[in-house]
Amino acid sequence: MDTLTQVFEFFLHIDRHLEQVVTQYHTATYGLLFLIVFMETGLVVTPFLPGDSLLFAAGTLAGKGMLDIRTLYLTLLVAPLMGDNVNYWIGRLTGYRIVHSKRVRLIRKEHIDKTHAFFERYGGKTLVMARFVPIVRTMAPFVAGLGAMTYPRFLMFSVLGAFLWVTVCTLAGYYFGSIPLIKENFSIAIITIIALSLMPALIEYVRHKRRVRVG
Repeated sequence: MDTLTQVFEFFLHIDRHLEQVVTQYHTATYGLLFLIVFMETGLVVTPFLPGDSLLFAAGTLAGKGMLDIRTLYLTLLVAPLMGDNVNYWIGRLTGYRIVHSKRVRLIRKEHIDKTHAFFERYGGKTLVMARFVPIVRTMAPFVAGLGAMTYPRFLMFSVLGAFLWVTVCTLAGYYFGSIPLIKENFSIAIITIIALSLMPALIEYVRHKRRVRVG
């Protein structure tokens, strides 16, 4: 039991042990990173695995020359795309049975409700914004499939979301991971980046509303 607990704790906080993993396992680290990111985005039962912090930590080690940034970037980009697709089709083909099963509760209802709220507010853009929100990131593809979002539309938002998520988190670690202030306040930095990126769209939306009222 203690061994299982230790293994669980290791994967739960692997972002803290990543440098040790790279030193010990070298290129096998890419496979491990792929597996963790794939599971975090592709399986609704593993939303607890690290996401943003893991990408940031991996980018930091690439900045130190311990990982190849091109191989790392490609690995981290393919993993969530594959994970999203698996999650989407699970939701589309068996989602209703999973959510309404009385025998097995694989998904917490509040996680589904929170993700539904995102979709009601932001529509397909949820798949982009959810990338930066733990748990919702895992649930969004599943709920998209459950809600029968068309696959081409889902794929478009999934690719865009994965590209932004991996680029922002990994390159933030690559370029700024050695700066203590950024490292200790990474979540705040991510929120700031998202807010700044959405600012032009928000300004345009406000202007549009004003034009409608005046018109």
